Parts: sequence; structure tokens; C-alpha cells
Amino acid sequence: MYKVTLRAWQVFFKFIFPSLLIRIKCSIKVQQLTLINNIHPTCWIITEGIAGTENQCLGVAQALGISATVKRITLNEPWKSLSPYLGFERAHSFTPALTAPWPDLLITSGRKAIAPSRFIKKQSKGKTVTVHIQDPRINPQHFDLLAVPAHDPARGKNVIVTKASPNKITHDLISSAKGLFPGLGNLPSPRIAVLIGGSSQAYTMTREITQNLADALNKIDAPLMITCSRRTGDDNRAILEHALNTSKNYFWNGQDENPYLAMLGWADMIMVTADSASMISESCTTGKPVYMIDLEGGSKRITALHNSLIKHGALRRFEGALEPYHYEPLNDSKLVADEIKNRFGALLSLHDA
Repeated sequence: MYKVTLRAWQVFFKFIFPSLLIRIKCSIKVQQLTLINNIHPTCWIITEGIAGTENQCLGVAQALGISATVKRITLNEPWKSLSPYLGFERAHSFTPALTAPWPDLLITSGRKAIAPSRFIKKQSKGKTVTVHIQDPRINPQHFDLLAVPAHDPARGKNVIVTKASPNKITHDLISSAKGLFPGLGNLPSPRIAVLIGGSSQAYTMTREITQNLADALNKIDAPLMITCSRRTGDDNRAILEHALNTSKNYFWNGQDENPYLAMLGWADMIMVTADSASMISESCTTGKPVYMIDLEGGSKRITALHNSLIKHGALRRFEGALEPYHYEPLNDSKLVADEIKNRFGALLSLHDA
């Protein structure tokens, strides 16, 4: 009996075990390759829902080549009034509530997104990589990476400085948007996109300024594609529409689908009011000539942005005449995405994402 058992084991180890070992090794390799090929980092974007800040985050995720889940939150008291300085964030600090599983990567922007960033970093036991866009006015060490435009003061070892604001604008995006509004292509060249913001904390758009703007735009010997924002105000919009909604121009009615991206695509040149850092940044990402329309007011911070982009050659002040010019387009989303890859690419498996 002992000899039979010994002989059986000898046959097993000599003939059968090597074949099984090869099969096991192959199975492990296949599983490893499957895991490697299926690794996609989970990404959340958290903002308070303002389009400009949300688009900055989306632009970075887009440049990383990953999809992101967008979460729009509001802060509950007392964090709403005291953030980001209060700290001590809890699950009930936010509406809606933020719950696990926590993302591999979190991209936030805006003051009210600082609290959820700190909360998720703590709840994930430091595993979530946190990236914040815009100067948070607190120590940059609260984040793994902080991206600020050149006109903001924050600096540090984990701070990357961009020329303006990251955004979603790419050549492919605005080119594909043209197909949604083919009628804009019927306007003769050169076509001028006119992006009008309005009153803000730093700027005031009065009726007088609006009327002067309408008069100046009417003198431009080229078709205009005009869009207003909610901050333009009904009265100012009515002044502009009365003066500029002619057969020569296109004036968005504010009700139908927004032609903003298509206007950037069809435009030969762009005009944008001075109040909107987001629209200025997006316009200067197209590589097309961008002329800034001054409004009443200003601030040290946004004036620094204007001066930086003028120095770069991307932006010019509108003084009555338009002419084509060339510059190196901004690409701040890619700049931030590349920095994320350089610092955390191996951890997040982003190099092949």
C-alpha cells in the first residue's frame, strides 16, 4: 500500500504537477492583465454648482481622459457662514450628504468646496487625492495639489500656477459644436462672437455703459454673434437687443439651446466683457483674437489677470477697431492634468488612463 501511494505521488509530481503549475501561472497572469486593463480611477467633482467653477474641474478631468461624477453641494450652518475657517466638518455639514465609497481622485473649486475636500480626505484616511482649483485663501497644505492662476497669491511646493482658469475648451469641442448651429456659418466672415457678462462684485454695467457699448458694436463692419448672461440684466439686455438684433447679426434669445460653444467655433474674433474671468480664460484658450470690453469698476485681482493675458499676447483691449493677430493659446487644463499625472500618476494609474 505504501509503495502504491509513493508511486502515485511520484507520477503526480513528475507529470501532472508541472502542467497544473503552468495553468495556474497563466491564470494569474491573465487575471493581472485584466486588472491592469480595467483600472480606471474613480473621480468626483464637487462644487456649489456655479457653472464657471464646475467647468474648471470638468476641464481638468477631461484633460486626464477620465470620467467624473459631479456632485453639487450646499453647506449647512454654521459651515455655510464660517467655511473654510471653521473646520471640524461632519457628515451633516453638507446637503446632500457625502458618503463612501470615497473616490480615488477629488477635484474641487470654489470656497464652499473646501470643506467637503477636507472631510473626504479625512474619511478616506488620506487615500483620496485632493486637487483644488482657485486660491482657497487658506494653507495650501490642506490639499494634495492646488492650482491657482498667476494673478492669485498662493504659492508652495504643492501649488501649480496657471496663466488663467482651466476650462473645457478644446479645438474638437468647439468644432463639433458648430454642427449644432450650422446657421451661424451662413454669416459672412469675419464673424465676431460678442460675449456679454454684466454687473458683479467688481464691476457695474449701467444703462449708460450698455448704450455706449451698443453704439460701439453697431459701428463694427462685420456680423456679430451676441450672447448675454443672467448678470446682464433685463434692462441692459433690452438695450442691446433693440440696437443689435438685426438681420446682419445673430442675437441669442436666452431661451433656446445656448450657442456659446458654437459661437466660439464659428468666430474669427471674440469680444468679451472684462467682468468674467471664466469667459476670458475660455476665449483665450481658442487661440483666436480676443478683445476685452471694459466696464465700470474692477479689482486688483481681475486687473492682474487682464494684464497677464495682455502680456502673454492673448488679450487686447477693445478701442474701436478689430484686427487679427496670433498668440500661443492657453491650455491650463492640460497643465494641471499633467501635474496630477506627474505627482500621482502611478498611484492613480493615470498614465494609461
